[in-house]
Amino acid sequence: MKASGGEAGRPAAAGGAGTPPAPLRDPLSHPGMGGGAGPGADPDPDPGLEPGRGVTRPSRCPEEPVLLAELKPGRPQRYDWKSSCETWSVAFSPEGTWFAWSQGHCVVKLIPWPLEETELKTSERKSRSGKGEARNRGAAKEKTLECGQIVWGLAFSAWPAAEAGGTEPTCAVGLPCLVLATGLNDGQIKVWEVQTGHLLFSLLGHQDVVRDLSFAPNGSFILVSASRDKTLRVWDLSRDGRQVQVLTGHVQWVYCCSISPDCSMLCSAAGEKSVLLWSMRSYTLIRRLEGHQSSVVSCDFSPDSALLVTASYDACVIMWDPYTGEQLRTLRHVPLHSALDYSSEVHTSSLRSVCFSPEGLYLATVADDRLLRIWALELRSPVAFAPMTNGLCCMYFPHGGFIATGTRDGHVQFWTAPRVLSSLKHLCRKALRTFLTTYQVLALPIPRKLKEFLTYRTF
Repeated sequence: MKASGGEAGRPAAAGGAGTPPAPLRDPLSHPGMGGGAGPGADPDPDPGLEPGRGVTRPSRCPEEPVLLAELKPGRPQRYDWKSSCETWSVAFSPEGTWFAWSQGHCVVKLIPWPLEETELKTSERKSRSGKGEARNRGAAKEKTLECGQIVWGLAFSAWPAAEAGGTEPTCAVGLPCLVLATGLNDGQIKVWEVQTGHLLFSLLGHQDVVRDLSFAPNGSFILVSASRDKTLRVWDLSRDGRQVQVLTGHVQWVYCCSISPDCSMLCSAAGEKSVLLWSMRSYTLIRRLEGHQSSVVSCDFSPDSALLVTASYDACVIMWDPYTGEQLRTLRHVPLHSALDYSSEVHTSSLRSVCFSPEGLYLATVADDRLLRIWALELRSPVAFAPMTNGLCCMYFPHGGFIATGTRDGHVQFWTAPRVLSSLKHLCRKALRTFLTTYQVLALPIPRKLKEFLTYRTF
């Protein structure tokens, strides 16, 4: 459930074994920092906590996302702050125990999760030291990954499944249970062991920027990369990072790739008005989805793989049925005049990123009109807004409740998001759609209205 924003054609752009999965818990461990904006949740930050140099907290706004924290990298003065400082990607590990932040200038921060007050307040000071010291908090330590090139894409591997009858994850031979892949400016992909911060692989093959990365969610260590060289490449880390396939078909830079949760499909978006849908079994093209009026820059599948959303510079998000190619609805980003800067020549509603919430009931989008929007799936208009400047990417926490966003300034922000109790009918639909395609649902001997509900034609 991740996505990253495109950069071309816009004037403002610049070019060991892990720990076991954590139980569901509040994302930020001290009072006032956890929870979401849903019923019964108090989004107020702790009144006793003063903003530190690396964290800011605004006043309460009960109907909108609340900014819980903002991490600001402290860089040595030798760096040019206006060049290569963007946070193009943020990522949470699937089990929610790590956060990765590409903070610009070739640096990735690996931060144990959840955050604590002292960690937020010392983030900038530690970065300024330039030594990348790790800090202890139990067994987990913060790490600074010096990648040597501008970092564009980030992806955590999926947590391996336990063998039949077992409770512990089964890791691939010779591989740690959790790795982080980083896509670099020179076409390299560097793969790191999360627990130690050691470099495991340098994958070579792309001829230009590696813009996005996506691991197969089934724990197989299959990695897909998207590049400005107009190709996607499939890698098998369980076979020493061997390149399995090269996918061609795009005629522009590839901005984004996303593997469906059931591992059957791959979606790729490039600087084109269409997106390509691929089979993850045969690595062949299934179909081309056409409907946008400008470059598509971001895509994401729903948790049950039954829906696909794509975001474009045309200021629209289109929701698709990936099995039939049908457009189910279009979400149009209408500017809010109070948030606009009319001195800018940039198309202020151009979208950068879209992602699904973990339960599949909400979407988050980041656009150039300085707004984070949260959409309810059944509605065609946003249910909440939050002001943010220079947003580039967004991602939900795996257990829900809040959203991380990256900015052009190299900052990362954490916002409250609605916490909802899914209805029984949605849980049943989600469970059925994880193993039934649209065509299989339509073939069931059930009433038409139930088929429409199960295929998301109605909500």
